[in-house]
Amino acid sequence: MEFTGQCVLVTGGTRGIGRAVAKAFANEGASVAFTYRSSTDEAEALRHELTACGVQAKAFQSDAADFASAEAVVAGVVDAWGRIDVLINNAGITRDGLILRMGEADWDAVLATNLKSVFNFSKAVYRPMMVRRRGRIINVSSVVGLMGNAGQANYAASKAGIIGFSKSLAKELGRRGITVNVVAPGYVLTDMTEVLHHTVQKAMLAQIPLRRAAKPEEIAGPILFLASSAAEYITGQVLRIDGGLAM
Repeated sequence: MEFTGQCVLVTGGTRGIGRAVAKAFANEGASVAFTYRSSTDEAEALRHELTACGVQAKAFQSDAADFASAEAVVAGVVDAWGRIDVLINNAGITRDGLILRMGEADWDAVLATNLKSVFNFSKAVYRPMMVRRRGRIINVSSVVGLMGNAGQANYAASKAGIIGFSKSLAKELGRRGITVNVVAPGYVLTDMTEVLHHTVQKAMLAQIPLRRAAKPEEIAGPILFLASSAAEYITGQVLRIDGGLAM
């Protein structure tokens, strides 16, 4: 089991991609800490699922957009386990709407949760990883950050920002033995996409060569690869996982 003895932190871990990632790492022997915003019941249920894999698991209630909160989470993980080997920046929200109707609060909320959170947690884990001269930071963007999408200007900006941030960070941290990479999922079956009108879902599927949406587990697998020893020499890259949507 590749990740036995390693410690992984996943932001936004209770649903969708984050949940699948947390479970995938636990199945591979890693101790897994994850953050959640509000649902204590969901967080506790996931923690029990992870410990059932025979690993340690911790849940931290946190506002990913708040820098002090991110620092407290990282400090809590390091105090408990002495290290963080892998950080998955996954926390994200949507506040969709055409720009003519988009309020400033909708813009600010999405940029803070989706983009500022990546800065917050990446900065917080830098020192623990630097001490060990090894680490993996994997940031979850979106093909929307590459293609744009009408009605999602705020979301697209946040996800494009993650890509630029990650490439810059990869250049800064490479000499410290820390890699930084991005996954850019396409249409994934999550709570966010399930609420879309069926006509919207049908239109999206028609643009995907594989003619189906991804399962969260199909995003978790490539993330495990980027965190593994097989990806030692990969940094600053964007891996699209979109069924061919953004070719």
